[in-house]
Amino acid sequence: MSDFLYQSASAFLVLSLALGYLCGSIPFGLILARLFGLGDVRKIGSGNIGATNVLRTGNKLVAALTLLGDLLKGTVPVLIAWRWGEPAAALAGLGAFLGHLFPVWLGFKGGKGVATYIGVLLGFAPLGVAVFAVNWLAVAYLFRYSSLAALVATAVVPLVFLVVGNLPAAGLSALLTVIVYAKHHANIRRLMAGTEGKIGAKSG
Repeated sequence: MSDFLYQSASAFLVLSLALGYLCGSIPFGLILARLFGLGDVRKIGSGNIGATNVLRTGNKLVAALTLLGDLLKGTVPVLIAWRWGEPAAALAGLGAFLGHLFPVWLGFKGGKGVATYIGVLLGFAPLGVAVFAVNWLAVAYLFRYSSLAALVATAVVPLVFLVVGNLPAAGLSALLTVIVYAKHHANIRRLMAGTEGKIGAKSG
């Protein structure tokens, strides 16, 4: 009986990870841009499929819908997996995040993960969303760099969870933060060189 229960629990963990990945790998930016006749979003701007690059098409509605889709694909699998316990919910969140960054349908070339990061927090530990928002807004207001705001906000979130004693949320968000930093390596280099574009700045 104990072996059966262990195998069942393991199966739910694997299922949660797979569910998260499949949800996270849905390329909303690419799909919505094509549906609205904006072409292949991978061929403009940074080539990213996230909302920031979709906004470069000039269509704010599609960018907003992309942001919502990228956020919810982190939240929905986490909420579904909660019925199988906290470890399953955490794995679903990790899977969704990895699915967004490395979607199998697009040759494992996806977005940078910030919106899905927030979505995972919303489903797993909503306090993190408030912490992220406050820090993002403060840094963006002071320095006018969206990437810097995201990097600071994602760094603060696991620290706050650690302080309040939510170790599962601290561990999950810390892991996601490390990956966010890795995906933003080009932005970090531009920030250090002083060449990163500011919020509201006109290109060209």
